[in-house]
Amino acid sequence: MTIQELQTALEALQSPTADLTSASSTAVLSAFLDGLNDGSIRSASPTESGDWVVNTWVKRSILLLFRAGQMVDMSEGGFSFFDKHSIPTKPMQLNDGIRIVPGGSTIRTGCYVAKGVICMPPMYINIGSYVDEGTMVDSHALVGTCAQIGKRVHLSAASQIGGVLEPAGASPVIIEDDVMIGGNCGVYEGVRIKKRAVLGSGVILTASTPVYDLVNETVLRGSSVSPLTIPEGAVVIPGSRAITSDFGVANGLAISAPIIIKYRDEKTDARTALESALR
Repeated sequence: MTIQELQTALEALQSPTADLTSASSTAVLSAFLDGLNDGSIRSASPTESGDWVVNTWVKRSILLLFRAGQMVDMSEGGFSFFDKHSIPTKPMQLNDGIRIVPGGSTIRTGCYVAKGVICMPPMYINIGSYVDEGTMVDSHALVGTCAQIGKRVHLSAASQIGGVLEPAGASPVIIEDDVMIGGNCGVYEGVRIKKRAVLGSGVILTASTPVYDLVNETVLRGSSVSPLTIPEGAVVIPGSRAITSDFGVANGLAISAPIIIKYRDEKTDARTALESALR
């Protein structure tokens, strides 16, 4: 079955009256899950021009897996787990070439994790996501549903890459190659981080966050037709912007305002270089 044929079959199962437990439906959902796991099916795909295409049918089909699932007991040892039988943990083995350090990490089925990825405990990679070669997912970091993570990305401790399943038309978070995400950062609501960008610790980005580019003296914003996009090589740090109303001035109030303080140079590259020995 080609991907186009699979898409057509999955769209037919979107009907509220579709029997998702039949043998034919189970086979379609299983083939879809296989495609997510091996990376041949993605919730967003890069184009030759460097842009991205969001595949909304993939997100709608992931929701079918939830609908088709029945609650089962997945408990192990002294730990209790109860979830849908259709979305267990990802089947993995040693020759997958992925380092999963002991200590409570979980990778859900239906996501692609490439060779050379390092998973530090405890971290979580959710369904529909794509994590490319050489990336590190550090302790307490999250790769949310349908998030797209490029090659040699560093997701530092406690960084949160938001997921998205509903609404179906919403764009997933996209982190391109060689990006450094600092500790306690949060990237949500379809924000895109272009190649080699750096987010300093504590930067929070959402669809409505304005980002102030000191270098080019511009303000970057997302819109209903274009997501907030951090430019290639940008170095972003947390900042603040004064509230100029009388009440704001009287109380010394300010709101968060991420700032592009510079663009990557040799000094930045040296500080953010990933240690090859870890891989």
